[in-house]
Amino acid sequence: MIKKIDSSELRVGMYIHELDCDWLSHPFLKNQFKIGTEAQIEKIVESGIHYVYIDTDKGVDLPDAPTEEEVRETLQQEMIELVTAEQPAIIHATREEEVRRAYAIKGRAQALVRNVMADARLGRAVEMEKVDHVVENITESILRNSGALIGLMTIKSKDDYTFLHSVSVCALLVAFCRTVGLDAETTRQAGLGGLLHDTGKAFVPDAVLNKPGKLTDEEFELIKRHPRDGYEVLLKTPEIGPIPLDITLHHHERMDGSGYPDRYRPEQITQLVRMSSIVDVYDAITADRCYHRGIPATDALRKLHEWSSFHFDPKLVQAFIRCVGIYPVGALVKLESGRLGVVLEQNDSNLLQPRLKVIFSTRSNSRVEPYDLDLSRPMGSGGADRIVGHEDPAQWQIDTTQFITV
Repeated sequence: MIKKIDSSELRVGMYIHELDCDWLSHPFLKNQFKIGTEAQIEKIVESGIHYVYIDTDKGVDLPDAPTEEEVRETLQQEMIELVTAEQPAIIHATREEEVRRAYAIKGRAQALVRNVMADARLGRAVEMEKVDHVVENITESILRNSGALIGLMTIKSKDDYTFLHSVSVCALLVAFCRTVGLDAETTRQAGLGGLLHDTGKAFVPDAVLNKPGKLTDEEFELIKRHPRDGYEVLLKTPEIGPIPLDITLHHHERMDGSGYPDRYRPEQITQLVRMSSIVDVYDAITADRCYHRGIPATDALRKLHEWSSFHFDPKLVQAFIRCVGIYPVGALVKLESGRLGVVLEQNDSNLLQPRLKVIFSTRSNSRVEPYDLDLSRPMGSGGADRIVGHEDPAQWQIDTTQFITV
């Protein structure tokens, strides 16, 4: 049985099933291992890991600890309560209209980030005019229909992850700024920071960035240098403002002081850095990498909500969940009817009732002729069903990306 316990309750002989933090933030070679020494426990605590999941079938039990299923149900209910409040609907283009434009924007942005990193290796300053233009395109797309570009950004190849991750963080951060009501200029500056935040990874060897296994301590230290390396590159750009610099240098800081490079305390971490750290981790843990398979978006949101007890600003995590929806674009959801659908677009007035493409029946265990379903509409007009949970597409051998690209 899998249970969640406080790190202070760890004992030699317990079997770690999961370290309850994003896997880029801990120094352990493995995510699952048996505690053999007190020194291992001390290392877990010192790394800022406040909770862990233990496997009681493989090691020592803690009888009164909640099970993984109990924790998941509690977090899911909390998230549902977060998104029941009505949100303002701001859609100026249909998803189908915007997807065509978003394809081109994604391609240009990816090429730009690749060029920025190549220039950084050569010691060249960032061409801010080009960066500004791409951020403007991304912002306009988000304002027309935020789900189109954000949905496309879930499609990443492992080879291009570093570049597309920066584009995703930019798009998500712009949408996030809109949700919390920030002004246009602040949103633009945040978008610049999102697009440029990983510039320092230009100096990390590809063998480390794309290593299929867990990083060694020395390799982890190399990775931890990228915020300051990127900051130093951007300092050479006269047009750069304080917000992109702050995001680039501090997007790995954590609210409990366990982050890097400066181990900031909460009062030192600005709102936009807090927002960028949430977006950065969300995109990272939902993407397939050479060393791990991405988790479904709804699971990722639940993890962010769980980790907000220590690592993230809880109110901003709640705002981010409202921004992307508890079932984000591209998520595979199960309906009360037993059918499975891919989320195409949020219904801003009720985030529990998105528009779907229904594609599969779990009752007959077979595909169905795809059709659109708007859960916000009443029976007889394309609605009258409800989401009962989400599913992992891999378990059903379903490629959801084919349904959000048209």
